[in-house]
Amino acid sequence: MRAEIKYIELKTGYAHSGPAWIGLVHFSKSGRTIYFNGKAFQKIGSDRMRGNFYDIESGEEYWISGVKKDQTDRHQFGSGQIQIEERIIESYLAIINRKSLDKSKFSVCKVDENLPITRINEMENTKYEESEDEIDHNRRFQSPHELSEPELDYFIDYFHESSIAGGYLKGRKMARNKMNELLAEKEKRAVKNPV
Repeated sequence: MRAEIKYIELKTGYAHSGPAWIGLVHFSKSGRTIYFNGKAFQKIGSDRMRGNFYDIESGEEYWISGVKKDQTDRHQFGSGQIQIEERIIESYLAIINRKSLDKSKFSVCKVDENLPITRINEMENTKYEESEDEIDHNRRFQSPHELSEPELDYFIDYFHESSIAGGYLKGRKMARNKMNELLAEKEKRAVKNPV
């Protein structure tokens, strides 16, 4: 299993100052899933506003990227210490070409090194039972063609509401774009399978 040192930052609920780590992540065989600190992450489409990955179990959005040699991993308007995984300190110092860590920027931590592969596989392979009453909110990250009819309707309403009541212009625009993608999928299905 391929492993790399990455920068990981929680975006859900935070602007640019969420909890952040530099740690060793592992990739699934397909490369679509990343494992770190007992969690599993998958890529979010490019139309997302904050994160580029989401936690498969919680739905929280994260920013995951390669580490920067100049140590500017946090957004320029971000703040807060970055936790660095204890077992990778020497490798990280070699990447940034330093002899020691800047204690004002980093704190050393231990992470859960267990890879939740079995737990995630079981969760993902559980047959999804459709019910209009029980829409899995985390499925909003799926491609429109992967959604059922009830899910399409639900998320069209969800993104319509966000496009009107969203707090930020960029968020409202993203919601409108997502809603339009879902509407296009619904129209495509209607043409393909006329009633």
